Amino acid sequence: MYDLCDELGLLVMNEAYDEWEYPKRKWIAGWNVGTAGFEGAYDFFADWGERDLADMVKRDRNHISIFAWSIGNEVDYPNDPYSHPILDGSQGNGFTQPIFGGYKKDAPDAMRLGDIAKRLAAVVKKYDTSRPVTAGLAGVAMSNETEYPGVLDIAGYNYTESRYQEDHKRYPKRVIFGSENRHDLAAWKAVQENNHIFGQFLWTGIDYLGESGRWPSRGFYSGLLDFAGLIKPRGYFRQALWSEKPMAYLGTYALKGEVGKTDVWSDLEAERGQRKNEAPSMDAWPIWNYREGQLIRVVCYTNTAFARLELNGKVVGDIKSYNEEQGIVYWDIPYAEGRLEVIGFDKEQKELVRQVLETSGRSHALAIISESSVSARTGDVIQVELQVVDKNNRPVVLADDEVTCRIVGAASFGTGGWKQQ
Repeated sequence: MYDLCDELGLLVMNEAYDEWEYPKRKWIAGWNVGTAGFEGAYDFFADWGERDLADMVKRDRNHISIFAWSIGNEVDYPNDPYSHPILDGSQGNGFTQPIFGGYKKDAPDAMRLGDIAKRLAAVVKKYDTSRPVTAGLAGVAMSNETEYPGVLDIAGYNYTESRYQEDHKRYPKRVIFGSENRHDLAAWKAVQENNHIFGQFLWTGIDYLGESGRWPSRGFYSGLLDFAGLIKPRGYFRQALWSEKPMAYLGTYALKGEVGKTDVWSDLEAERGQRKNEAPSMDAWPIWNYREGQLIRVVCYTNTAFARLELNGKVVGDIKSYNEEQGIVYWDIPYAEGRLEVIGFDKEQKELVRQVLETSGRSHALAIISESSVSARTGDVIQVELQVVDKNNRPVVLADDEVTCRIVGAASFGTGGWKQQ
């Protein structure tokens, strides 16, 4: 993986630990569900923590992709396990995990964090002085009462954008970045609008197996990409924020309480829908199959200055300028089947880009749409992407057909993906 990052120019924060001398909660029945376990590596940290960290640095220090060494992620999570009297304060002082209660005098003392961080940072510096030492702080307000943040060359803040300005004034020499952040525009603006914040990591870039809810949930689904590496709607939302090339993505969802004259809401629509007065979603799927007359919110994630919406060649959404507050252009229109199209324009209203959604018919066939060759050498991995299409070869995004695949020959099989692709 490091070799690939070296080749592609991807920057890596190389991280050693998720817990130190005491265990953190391990959710067994589901993330934040049921009774937690406490299995982990803590029971040999005292003997092996510094030795393993030294080995990691020596192993990886010649990879040019690595820009920082992290000695821990969320080891300072309030009351999981460390505690401090400041946790008896209000949420306004930065205590963002009140679910686990205030100060617990019998819990491990948070002041221990500074001593451990000093020892780990010294190990890194012994074997590599060219890169900064960092960590992802989960309980910044608590850790600020210790020596922990001061040990770090660059301090990672997990979901604590609200402290960027306050801590910059209080600790003007502290270099701060977002070590774990949400995908929304507010989190990105916290970087854009604060010159002392050099960037952010999103949790998460790719969906993964872990931190799932109760079965049959099997993973965490907040990624920009799904299990198969396919771009999800929020991936296109972030693409619109970052891309220098003109782009536009078109997604839709039904509005709650807004249905046709004789229709009722399905469970799926009730779950995915929003109220008309709610902000537009960054998770709108590329669907144009609803009931005639149903009020649908159409959203466009774009980096163009203006956007206009057309349905079957007629303007159904007047031209709108890019929304700086929400990062999303949207229209609420009654559904009619056909070809829905958004056009992006520059500041002079010259067309730059188009994106289309079409009403699909019933499932008709499977199409192989992957670019990978279907032939391979021993040891190769091939991703074969299948798309359910109607008789006119249009994608049927809402298809729920059961598809069975069979491998003939010396190969093994796996699956992934958020749609029939």
